[in-house]
Amino acid sequence: MGKLEEQNKKSLRRTQVQEAVLETISIAGVIGIGLLTPNGLKALHQIGFLDHPQQSGVVRSAASRLKKRGFLEFKNGHYSITPAGEKVLRYWQLSDYKIPQPKKWDRKWRMIIFDIPEKRKFARREVNRIFTHAGFYRLQDSVWVYPYDCEDVIGLIKSKLGIGRDLLYVIVEQIENDKHIKQEFGLM
Repeated sequence: MGKLEEQNKKSLRRTQVQEAVLETISIAGVIGIGLLTPNGLKALHQIGFLDHPQQSGVVRSAASRLKKRGFLEFKNGHYSITPAGEKVLRYWQLSDYKIPQPKKWDRKWRMIIFDIPEKRKFARREVNRIFTHAGFYRLQDSVWVYPYDCEDVIGLIKSKLGIGRDLLYVIVEQIENDKHIKQEFGLM
């Protein structure tokens, strides 16, 4: 394995451990130093985030890095997630979401239309990034199309970004001149 591949693997693993620490703390609200005890480490090992349950240094350094970056705070022997930590955790969760594709297309288009105000431009940028990453087709600036059921991911995006009224999910039978869209998704 080359140096670049090895560095990428280490970086990916570091991010996964940091995400596990943030998720654990987010779910628990606040968590004591118990996360770093042998039982806490065994739990992280069982769900696949650690190769060996004895890797306490990995988790401690991840928590330390998250604290230095402002994603965690440590008070009275407990870690808690900061608003910045919630934001980065939401980013990691949404960027990894994959939309299952059925074997047969039902010949209906899922159209997502949004009008997110300028004061929420982070959310607008995040929606565009997620749709691009997930393989949606940009029909117009604020109109995206996808050929398969994606209602679950749209609901997740709406709740995580707080844009329920600013984003519409529409199922349509036809789109005028949709040949190029069908080609984009390999549906011809």
